[in-house]
Amino acid sequence: MTANGTGSAPPQRTEVETMLGRFVLAATAEGLCSLVPLGAGARPAAAAARGEEEPQHLREAEQALRAYCAGNPTPYAGALDLAGTEFQLRVWRRLLAIPFGAQVTYGALATDLGVPGEARAVGTAVAANPIAILIPCHRVVGAGGTLRGYAWGLDLKRRLLARELLLGSVLQPADERGRT
Repeated sequence: MTANGTGSAPPQRTEVETMLGRFVLAATAEGLCSLVPLGAGARPAAAAARGEEEPQHLREAEQALRAYCAGNPTPYAGALDLAGTEFQLRVWRRLLAIPFGAQVTYGALATDLGVPGEARAVGTAVAANPIAILIPCHRVVGAGGTLRGYAWGLDLKRRLLARELLLGSVLQPADERGRT
């Protein structure tokens, strides 16, 4: 994960249609820099020039998104090129460690990051995450499991969490269910 999002050329973009909706992915030569639902601030991707090959980072992210949607989630291990403060980058790195189907509160995340009592600052950093689903900010909830917002809409957050809960119970061995 680079800390500055300073790819030398403008990001290349592609659109991906999934069962969760249409997403726009953008990547620089350094890595994936954006994955957002179309219509949630994302503009449609420009068509690739004839004969132009899609960059590896876009292919990797598309494969990871499709695997997630197909019920074969794996933590995203592709290169990232993110622009953010050092604190935001710390929060986003920690989000990558939240397992599929798990949820963590803003307060617990703040404590885990060594800034107990800073749940709002963590929430602000989570809300600035530019990569939906693959950096799983949807797994962060309010105290008591309440849904406190999602940059791309609470409806999508609810659908993602419900899907993970359902798939998590199917994917885990019977003796692992219910353990956290």
